[in-house]
Amino acid sequence: MLHDMRSTMADLMAFAPYLVGCALSLVTALVAAVLGMLRRFPPMQKGTLAFFHPFADGGGGGERVLWCAVQALQEARPDVQIVIYARAGVSEQQLVQDAQQRFNIPIKAGIKVVPLVHTDLILPERYPRLTLVGQAVGAARLGAEALRGLVPEVFVDTTGWAFAYPLARLLGCRVAAYTHYPTVSTDMIGRVWRREATYNNDASVAGSPLKSAAKLLYYNAFALWYGACGGCAHVVMVNSSWTRRHVASLFWRNPVKRLLARRGAGGGPLRVYPPCDTEELQRLPLDRPLKQLFLVSVAQFRPEKNHRLQLDAFAAAKARAGNSGQAGAHCLRAARLKMVGSCRNDADAARLADLQQYAQQLGIADSVDWCVNVPFDELRSLLGGAVGGLHTMRDEHFGISVVEYMAAGAIPIAHDSAGPREDIVVPWVGDDGSTQPTGFLAASADEFADAITQVLIMDQRDRLKIAAAAQKHASSFSTQRFEQDFMAAIGPMLPRKR
Repeated sequence: MLHDMRSTMADLMAFAPYLVGCALSLVTALVAAVLGMLRRFPPMQKGTLAFFHPFADGGGGGERVLWCAVQALQEARPDVQIVIYARAGVSEQQLVQDAQQRFNIPIKAGIKVVPLVHTDLILPERYPRLTLVGQAVGAARLGAEALRGLVPEVFVDTTGWAFAYPLARLLGCRVAAYTHYPTVSTDMIGRVWRREATYNNDASVAGSPLKSAAKLLYYNAFALWYGACGGCAHVVMVNSSWTRRHVASLFWRNPVKRLLARRGAGGGPLRVYPPCDTEELQRLPLDRPLKQLFLVSVAQFRPEKNHRLQLDAFAAAKARAGNSGQAGAHCLRAARLKMVGSCRNDADAARLADLQQYAQQLGIADSVDWCVNVPFDELRSLLGGAVGGLHTMRDEHFGISVVEYMAAGAIPIAHDSAGPREDIVVPWVGDDGSTQPTGFLAASADEFADAITQVLIMDQRDRLKIAAAAQKHASSFSTQRFEQDFMAAIGPMLPRKR
């Protein structure tokens, strides 16, 4: 037997050169294929910085981050050519106008727009099954389309789609990421593990042990892919403590950086709070007219924003008042809810129509106003008149709208999770060490209804104390602080001054 084993080993050793040769040939072929692919891209344009933001004409918090970043760069480094990868049909003039009208952000002329034709590749409705993988592959393809249009010296992603980072890195770009929300998170995986039905975990999956196990495998494999792509970024910025914790656990890093991060000595994602127009809104008076109290909700009409929960809670608060003659009951009955949001596409418009129908079913349609795609001046007026602001998204990465409520003097009623809980709706500590609440946190419809009731019937003096504390805390999230932190993070990556 020993002789046979030696004979077999000798035979294998005889084939070893052929096996090594085949392996080297395969590696060479792969390298040649990659190099051939890279030759199809244009040469890098020195002195350029490009933002990957396909829907740059949207009206959400992500777009506000984009335009404040552009403004900061224009002021600090006017020599850098700024490029926006945006959907086809959107012009430079339109984007500049949108930034001014929607966010009150003046952008200087001279930015360049590289049109993206296939932005539908990253829309979730395109992929009824395996949505994450479909969108990830779509994001990689859309990133390739962007880079075929122009290869910048610095590639900045402000959408969170990390799957274009490896290609940008291969083409020689310095890659920066501003991550609002991890594409997959341990919270998402945990909900699948608990078999909890949500907007991104269908009830048919949550109700099946086999389907849940398969989805867990899918999520974990996807997390590895996402983390590997995210690890290709030179600099990673995040918008909150919650996002930082998740991204730090997902994005791959070299052992030295990982060790430094664990010891709290840097090396991990940089927390750069998103810009909130606190200065403009803080000029609004804290006093509110008491004749017609109203709450405001500011959010895009997207499924994760959970507008239905707001309608349920508002209807429950009104139902509690009934025909009661108790103090405050009249305020509840007369109160209105103003739903302020933007529609990005037909799906959002259909969702808005569904919400309007749902308000009819709840019997509160006459007490709800729908304010769609409103300009900044109208938004400021609404925030300046509201006594409270609603926010119902679970695991909201940050919550710019919550900060805007606080800055304007509207008491926030926010979801008890993630950014609002960890960074925003926290007690304000005065100079004497005393604390003052800055708003309310809730999770269920009943909890939101309780908070709505408290805000609407609250004594004016008590309301002013909370509103004043909230307004002071909102200064922590100013545009000025964002610009300083953003430039500090991205400064070392910028092109050399010409």
